[in-house]
Amino acid sequence: MSKIFIRRAALAALSVAVLGLLGWALWPQPVPVDIATIERNTLEINVEDEGVTRVREVYAISAPTVGKMLRTTVEVGDLVIAGETILSVFEPSDPAFLDIRTQRVNEAAVAAANASVRLAESQVKQAEAQLTFAQGELRRATELAPKQAISARELDKAQLDRATAEATLASAAATLDVRRRELESAQARLIQPGQAAGQETADGCCIQLRAPISGHVLKIVAKSEQVVQPGSTLMELGSPADIEIAVDLLSRDAVRVEPGATARIESWGGDAVLNARVRRIEPTGFTKISALGIEEQRVKAVLDFTDPREAWRRLGHGYRVVAKIAVWRGEDIAVVPLAALFRQGNQWAVFVVMDGRARLRLVEIGERTLHDARILSGLTAGEQVVLHPSDRIRADINVAPRR
Repeated sequence: MSKIFIRRAALAALSVAVLGLLGWALWPQPVPVDIATIERNTLEINVEDEGVTRVREVYAISAPTVGKMLRTTVEVGDLVIAGETILSVFEPSDPAFLDIRTQRVNEAAVAAANASVRLAESQVKQAEAQLTFAQGELRRATELAPKQAISARELDKAQLDRATAEATLASAAATLDVRRRELESAQARLIQPGQAAGQETADGCCIQLRAPISGHVLKIVAKSEQVVQPGSTLMELGSPADIEIAVDLLSRDAVRVEPGATARIESWGGDAVLNARVRRIEPTGFTKISALGIEEQRVKAVLDFTDPREAWRRLGHGYRVVAKIAVWRGEDIAVVPLAALFRQGNQWAVFVVMDGRARLRLVEIGERTLHDARILSGLTAGEQVVLHPSDRIRADINVAPRR
């Protein structure tokens, strides 16, 4: 009887142990999660984009006339003095050779101009004769008018004829002057190379281009000896000590930036972060093709350094930088990591860890960066939220911090 009892007791104990192990295995285990604590911190919203440094006032030096430019002796980076440094020397070019057709056309134009001059001279002589006759008529009419030998109308007519004759003579003289200038122009078109005269400068040789400002040579477009056209850009001058930053912002970002906003300049090559301030947002946008071939509307923002010159003296004209412009800043506000947020219908939500369980809570957020968001309602500082909630996380499920 005792053996049977012992056997039954052992079987009962074994059954209880098996059931206990089975219950423990089937009992839901806490889901390991990453947890973050809501803190009060400073949140700053920035607009970030690439920019380039540039000299504020760039002076483009251009060719004053058609001529042969001699080889430039200055180099990029050289210091130039206003009114003293010779940037380039020009030899005025001879006129081009005339082909047979052009020469015959120009010779015919000279002959026609000569004929026009002779015609104008004859018109002047005719006008002089008419004026002499009108003056005589007026003189006779003036003598007869007191004797009432002629009417007052005839006297007025004589005065009118003289005035008309004077105007005709003046017109003929002006026409003669025009025809003579046309003759000179036609004769000038017949000048061949080597026949030009009176084109030398005061020093008897060339035209010297001197620096209009004191600064440095930023860029040389034409260095070797060559024939240039008037208005062709030869080089650019400026002062590297007077530098600004031009940033091409997306138009949707530019509308958020205000003149006077602070900015940080990074990735410029130095160890320190430079400080700058927005001076101007240009009112006109432009289309720019991105590296992916996408058309983007950009707006140029101009920034000034606020640090001393010594901090950014290694920057020059056309250097690449990255500008972070502050558009909003909040002090001592509750922030939540973006990794904790997810959409619940049309609202934002988080899982708050309370008593080892994940509680679903709807929240309202404001400004946000790439990492954090401002909490407007739904969370307070000190509460803990689940980061990167997976599909295993549901409301009221047991959770535990991941080791």
